[in-house]
Amino acid sequence: MGSEMCIRDIGSMIMHAAEKAGTYIPHFCYHKKLSIAANCRMCLVDVEKAPKPMPACATPVTQGMIVRTKSDKAIRAQKSVMEFLLINHPLDCPICDQGGECQLQDLAVGYGGSSSRYEEEKRVVAVKDVGPLISMQEMSRCIHCTRCVRFGQEVAGVMELGMSHRGEHAEIETFVGQSVDSELSGNMIDICPVGALTSKPFRYSARTWELSRRKSISPHDSTGANLIVQVKNNKVMRVVPLENEEVNECWIADRDRFSYEALNGDDRLASPMLKQGGQWKSVDWQTALEYVANGLKQVKADHGATSIGTLASPHSTMEELYLAGQLMRGLGNENIDYRLRHAEFPAAEGVRYLGRPIASLSQLQRVLVVGSNLRKDHPLFAQRIRQAARVGCAVSAINSEACDWALPIANSMVTSSAGWAQALADVAAAVAAEKGVTPPAAGQATEAAQAIAKSLLGGERKAILLGNAAAHHGKASSLLALANWIGKQTGASVGYLTEAANTVGAQVANARPGTGGKHAGDMLAGGLKVLLLLNTEPLFDAAGGATSARSAGQSQMVVSLSPFKANMAFSDVVLPISPFTETSGTFINAEGRVQSFHAVVKPMGETRPAWKVLRVLANLLGLQGFEFESTKDVLDQISGALSDGGSRVQASLLGNETGAAIDLGPEAREPVVASIYQLDGIVRRASSLQPVSYTHLRAHETPEHLECRLLLENKKPAAPRSSLPSSRVSML
Repeated sequence: MGSEMCIRDIGSMIMHAAEKAGTYIPHFCYHKKLSIAANCRMCLVDVEKAPKPMPACATPVTQGMIVRTKSDKAIRAQKSVMEFLLINHPLDCPICDQGGECQLQDLAVGYGGSSSRYEEEKRVVAVKDVGPLISMQEMSRCIHCTRCVRFGQEVAGVMELGMSHRGEHAEIETFVGQSVDSELSGNMIDICPVGALTSKPFRYSARTWELSRRKSISPHDSTGANLIVQVKNNKVMRVVPLENEEVNECWIADRDRFSYEALNGDDRLASPMLKQGGQWKSVDWQTALEYVANGLKQVKADHGATSIGTLASPHSTMEELYLAGQLMRGLGNENIDYRLRHAEFPAAEGVRYLGRPIASLSQLQRVLVVGSNLRKDHPLFAQRIRQAARVGCAVSAINSEACDWALPIANSMVTSSAGWAQALADVAAAVAAEKGVTPPAAGQATEAAQAIAKSLLGGERKAILLGNAAAHHGKASSLLALANWIGKQTGASVGYLTEAANTVGAQVANARPGTGGKHAGDMLAGGLKVLLLLNTEPLFDAAGGATSARSAGQSQMVVSLSPFKANMAFSDVVLPISPFTETSGTFINAEGRVQSFHAVVKPMGETRPAWKVLRVLANLLGLQGFEFESTKDVLDQISGALSDGGSRVQASLLGNETGAAIDLGPEAREPVVASIYQLDGIVRRASSLQPVSYTHLRAHETPEHLECRLLLENKKPAAPRSSLPSSRVSML
């Protein structure tokens, strides 16, 4: 289709056929993930026997059709459209944040005139404030392609932007001055072709040609979104999506996009610190690590190895989690756990995971979600299920409240978390009645249960998905056992949405207690003499909240490894470790996909990668098997658990089966689930994210959550702790 080509892709649009043929047709409003609008008319092409140029994005291919994209007729039409688009455009490229990556700018070079025939006054659009993430300061640049409007309706599921007025007075705006609060809103910035929507945190901070672009992986939820981290002068300036159809498509959630603010914030820890006489003192790594090593040796000698424990974050890399576990086992105990928000700690039966590929969520015909605020907990998973719902997927839910997932809910059972097991038993009873089999537990085939059962018994592609609240439930094993029975009878896959970036990786790395080891609940109940906190804050990350923090503070020595000034109220030592942008490592997402990444910037100050810190600490303790020179060496130690050249977790290890007995008794404890922008330490410290969905965060707060937030906002002075050691060793 260069100058002339016969098209054989009958039924598709000319634009799609051109893409297949490798021919570029200029466009603005067309986007491969959005519906056809044909607003901009920039894609006009010359179709033989057509009386006028036709829009390539909205003209279907017919038998024998001949399309010319470079004919005089097509070029004249495209240039005329460009002249119209530039009539009201402010032509402010020198100060525009979109400059250098602007479609309008690029196409104006080829299709724009050297001067404008328009001499009248240009239209000016009033400035709009739509929240802390998206800037609508320059809406005069808007060409009304409506990509942002369609994205909200079709992908985010929320029509937060729309077009008001007509003709020259038309403009894109929110409803009655509302803000844009969608958890996917930042993608509107990416798809805007002209710089009308720009990133407010990034605004005027750098030009695109000054930025280096480096690949990375999101450290937040379990999607494992692929990222492009843009860097200037060894500082992260912006984060945008890296397209991967099998994982995140071309989208990322706002917490993936804007959390980088915390990496450059005032709360970063730049050097090791020890508490001396109740005051924090900066020291070098030699002193800090010797202090920790000597403390561990002394406690082990006085109280035994079992008095030492490690709580690790599932947002840490697999290498860090593996070495933390090996450190504890080298000391002679199994006291390591990543499940800080869990209420039940069953013995390991397999690596819990999604149960199916992430990409397959878009093709589901039936889905039951249990114990999840899907839209807030897993925005990109919700987006995929939303696409399935748009083409007929029946979505059912069992939750403690009716949540707005921005997608149609076919069937719903709203009951307190204490009744979730019974609700699943009721669904199982309804399935059993339909199939004439014996149910696994006593249940009533209520009308709501029957509706969910009939839904799951229909269709071909179906799944039962257990959310964060179901995983953290006091009867999580019973919920899983019931879900497995229902899945077996209906042909539905069963899986966990999984909470964190490395929940699956933590299981593969064996960052959980073995025989005789204390789990997170035991360790946070008190009694340990030494507590190591790897990239976690019990105040915000543990089920007990403030209670857990107080229990942790009762230990004889608390060592915090964190990129931030975390746990300062009760720690004795804080060691600055690298966030994901300053270290290499590996995350395993919900489907079991292994994704390694490299550092994109140099460590800040005296910050060191956590795997190096753990390795040196083990060397000081005289432990064997810690002769690692890189994260690849560490990963090679775990390679037996991986397959397909290290890109997947071995299928034999993955499994959601359970032999647990079903218990329908009441469960008084409410499952503890982090709010969308409180999930981990990086997100919590991203200043632009915190005002977003302010009322939603507060509406779901418990008194302890409120206490935690107030403590974070009003940092209390630390209590006096142990003194500085005198001797030093050489390391790092």
